[in-house]
Amino acid sequence: MRRERLGQTQCPIVRSLERVGEKWSILILRDAADGLTRFDEFQRSLGIASNILTRRLETLVKAGLLERRRYSKHPPRYEHRLTERGRDFGPVLWALVAWGNKHFAPEGPSVQVMNCATGKVAEPELIDRDSGEALELSALRLTAGPAANERTRLRYARTRPANIGIERNKQSRRGRSGGP
Repeated sequence: MRRERLGQTQCPIVRSLERVGEKWSILILRDAADGLTRFDEFQRSLGIASNILTRRLETLVKAGLLERRRYSKHPPRYEHRLTERGRDFGPVLWALVAWGNKHFAPEGPSVQVMNCATGKVAEPELIDRDSGEALELSALRLTAGPAANERTRLRYARTRPANIGIERNKQSRRGRSGGP
């Protein structure tokens, strides 16, 4: 999709990536969730150039994920704190930690999610709020919502369950090996 078409889409993934789909933005949100608020703290933590950090902070403020608060008049200094929208990004961060540990840490986890109340390592899992059941990829699919336009309705009218590619690959491997 071209950039100008992306901005007009109803896809929540595209809309979300427009705000946080760049590594520095996600890392700034990670550090903000860890309690960092000041420009120099972010810069020291990330090793990011000041011009890039300035732009990313402005983008996150504009997107409503961070708010800018003045903490010093002379000289004027500002901190950046998570908004409710920014705090709602937390589960995405925790899911990235769990996914990264599972698939990209052959030496084992170097960072883990901890439950502050129990002091134990927490394993993030996607749960259906209504039923309380864990959600599995094979049981999910995307569908048009109540605000969907005609293009979105047509797109999701022809979708299949999310695991269709997984099942197809399993069957093709079975066919070659002659196994069950």
